Amino acid sequence: MQAVGKDRSNKLRIAVIPGDGIGNEVVPEGIRVLEAVGARFGIDYAWDHLDWSCQRFAKTGAMMPADGLDQIAKHDAIYLGAVGWPGVPDHVSLWGLLIPIRRGFQQYVNLRPVRLFHGLKSPLADRKPGDIDYFIVRENNEGEYSSIGGRMYEGTELEGAIQTAVFTKKGCERVMRYAFDLAMTRKRKEVVSATKSNGISISMPYWDERFAAIAKEYPHVKTNQFHVDILAAHLVRNPHWFDVIVGSNLFGDILSDLGPATTGTIAIAPGGNINPERAFPSMFEPVHGSAPDIAGKGISNPIGQIWSGAMMLEHLGHKDAAAAIVKAIETLFADTDVRTADMGGKATCAELGAAIVELVRRG
Repeated sequence: MQAVGKDRSNKLRIAVIPGDGIGNEVVPEGIRVLEAVGARFGIDYAWDHLDWSCQRFAKTGAMMPADGLDQIAKHDAIYLGAVGWPGVPDHVSLWGLLIPIRRGFQQYVNLRPVRLFHGLKSPLADRKPGDIDYFIVRENNEGEYSSIGGRMYEGTELEGAIQTAVFTKKGCERVMRYAFDLAMTRKRKEVVSATKSNGISISMPYWDERFAAIAKEYPHVKTNQFHVDILAAHLVRNPHWFDVIVGSNLFGDILSDLGPATTGTIAIAPGGNINPERAFPSMFEPVHGSAPDIAGKGISNPIGQIWSGAMMLEHLGHKDAAAAIVKAIETLFADTDVRTADMGGKATCAELGAAIVELVRRG
């Protein structure tokens, strides 16, 4: 596999993978917003659209081509919609597309901001903007999501399944350093570690040891740690406590679904699968899934996809353009009543996307 390289033109070369379900509805809106902000800030794109999906699996037996990673290794970034569709087992679709990209391109940081906007009501009583504003940094390449294990004695009373979690020194420390570096850019400068070392007696104490070691490198950052079960409770009861949370693959995954749910709708939540060294392209996607129950109805919420596009631009060095998209989202919530059904409104996916495009153009 070749490392990422720039397109010879000045265009950002983006691999677009709408994927499944509502990914095919929200990705076009995300691209519309990126084009609008690009026109404003002088950013040009070369979009490479790929049909990698469960539909492709149904036709060919593979979510993507055998040389798929090589095809996109030189792109500046990957813009992904959603993965998963009834008829294709989730572990087949995920391990056939999303996880090979994350691991093949060493996207070991899964970054997910959690924020309550003005104009959106939290399901948590009396919470207001400013009370919920933190990042979850999830380890994205190892941990509990390993491919080591198997089944034995299938079809008998002794049938069983074993799966081995993998925690390496390098894997733990690099994601933790990313979390601490992120905290250094924040006002509160605090990192909380999600652990479960009282019950998981080998890997989690090791995680705790690595966290303590990395914390010594950052004397100006405050630290704390919670067992993941009480941490989940605190994200509901005391979300204002948190600034940056770092967790293993499984814990980070669960917490970064719970967190956005407390901000009004998980549909607005963005995510970045990041290779901090930029040796390979990073991938940006909303937290929500493919939502087969509403796919094709035109009512999906594109904000998670649009915000993920802003994260992509920030990663690629276009901070002003990224900020303009986030400002447009803020203005939409604060100054308009344009909402999709999940936010209590009647706007279609395209109508909400168009509203953000207009706000981006206005500046």
